[in-house]
Amino acid sequence: MSERIAQHRARRGAAWQDLHAPLDLCAALRASDEGVPRLVDCLTLWLTNLILAEADWRAETNALTAEIARQRSDVIFVGNEVGLGIVPETALGRSFRDAAGWVNQAVATACDEVWLAVAGQPMRVKPNDHPF
Repeated sequence: MSERIAQHRARRGAAWQDLHAPLDLCAALRASDEGVPRLVDCLTLWLTNLILAEADWRAETNALTAEIARQRSDVIFVGNEVGLGIVPETALGRSFRDAAGWVNQAVATACDEVWLAVAGQPMRVKPNDHPF
């Protein structure tokens, strides 16, 4: 994980400021809402931290969606789409996949725009031109 973090930091460059919020993402967003865009990388890791801490991840996600509506500065959320692969063999794997889908849906609903990257190619999901 340390190597992955180092690679992400190197790609982003020195202009980015790191703020670590393993559990209290809402407080971090409130504290950093100072007129500059923020990048949350990533919702899937945040969910993992909440589950491992035995926190109420649904309540935390509901609090996050409420906090998104209060933000004055842009926030970009990154999340892994874990539901496109095979169904995990273990109950824990299935539970995590379902939780990640729930978190992604809740945050996507609260956001003005949603993009999906496939093979490095971005596709706009929301808003879209579909009549349904």
